[in-house]
Amino acid sequence: VILKQTALLDAESLGLEACFFVLIRTSEHESDWQRKFLQVLRARPEVMEAHRLAGDIDYILKVRVKNARAYDQFYQALISEVKIYNVTALLSMEEIKATTSLPL
Repeated sequence: VILKQTALLDAESLGLEACFFVLIRTSEHESDWQRKFLQVLRARPEVMEAHRLAGDIDYILKVRVKNARAYDQFYQALISEVKIYNVTALLSMEEIKATTSLPL
């Protein structure tokens, strides 16, 4: 089943050289907070992927930005819009594998 067709752009060629994986822990689990959080994430073009997790970390985001300063601007905007208990950012040093293929 084909969901959509799309062109994949080279992020680094477009100046988006930094990829961060952002681990988010929250002490808020009410539906109003979740709705606001998801609204904020969907409005941020830097957020390439967002996943809700099982375990100690509540969410993981894949964020593409120009550099560390741009990430800090993203981070400051995020925490000003929604209450978050803890944020940990991990900088990807090298992308080893990325695919859109499914293991059929």
